[in-house]
Amino acid sequence: MTEQERLEQLMFHYQEVLHLLGEDPQREGLLKTPERVAKAMLTLTRGYDMDPIAVLNSAKFVEDYKQMVIVKDIQFYSLCEHHMLPFYGKAHVAYIPNGHICGLSKIPRVVDIFSHRLQVQERLTLQVMEAIREALDPLGVMVVVEGEHMCMQMRGVEKQHSLTTTSSFCGAFEQAKTREEFLQLIHRA
Repeated sequence: MTEQERLEQLMFHYQEVLHLLGEDPQREGLLKTPERVAKAMLTLTRGYDMDPIAVLNSAKFVEDYKQMVIVKDIQFYSLCEHHMLPFYGKAHVAYIPNGHICGLSKIPRVVDIFSHRLQVQERLTLQVMEAIREALDPLGVMVVVEGEHMCMQMRGVEKQHSLTTTSSFCGAFEQAKTREEFLQLIHRA
């Protein structure tokens, strides 16, 4: 299906959703809403069409550096797959190279790719870690994601400012000392 066909199908269905909610899709304020929402959803889920391994491999370099590389405070926005409401926050990513490094901008791109899919925070955390492990074969990878979930704030328990933290790690980060060093470095002001 082409991008235009996907857009047209989504527009049709969002017009039907408005009708089912009791709205008049022909009302002046709603005339362009199906198109706007369809375009927004295509943007918010564009990660399905991207390959995170290819992104990392596109800027992979031989380098004899074996200390921790950290990219922290990577802002992300995603949609909860259970309610299709936003969750957002920061990801902190570290890896210890094993002969290869990648361009630093590629790590936030990987976070963006996985966050631009219908997600749960736990899977997002694991997917980022696994992609870096697969592409770079490092001595270790650790990912910490801190997120606020609108599905908890706008509905259900309606708890504001609650923060969910998830982590995933492998290799050298299985040692408590290495994990603690990473956690100390990401929480410095």
